[in-house]
Amino acid sequence: MKRSAGLLLFRRTGDGLEVLLGHMGGPFFARRDAGAWTVIKGEYEPGEPAWEAARREFREELGLPPPDGEALDLGEVRQTNGKIVTAWAVEADLDPATIAPGTFRMEWPPRSGRLQEFPELDRVAWFGPDRARAVIVTAQAAFLDRLAEHSP
Repeated sequence: MKRSAGLLLFRRTGDGLEVLLGHMGGPFFARRDAGAWTVIKGEYEPGEPAWEAARREFREELGLPPPDGEALDLGEVRQTNGKIVTAWAVEADLDPATIAPGTFRMEWPPRSGRLQEFPELDRVAWFGPDRARAVIVTAQAAFLDRLAEHSP
């Protein structure tokens, strides 16, 4: 069973709480919005602590150091593909224009024999709770609920 760990950055604005989500890169999600945005996360191997994996993946996915600050444990969710995702919320402000996303390689188009490189996340953006709920991977919406329960 695959496991991922990640950080859900949040900030307080005049309009309320916002969360930072990443749009999954690659050809499968290029034209999708709903269900194509995710917590900044990545897979890790058994034996690696989830918290350390979350911080490592943040750096790999965005090319930036993970923010310091108090981490709120948001627990786990199981996605429809069976992957278990563990997340922590950290209050921080980040300019999406500063990211330098990591990349992955895959054969594209399928059965073409051509390997192409794609960004892990092709963009990141701040969302208010309603908009975030409309675009985030369905199972990960539970993280938004848990964050709302703990935020004043």
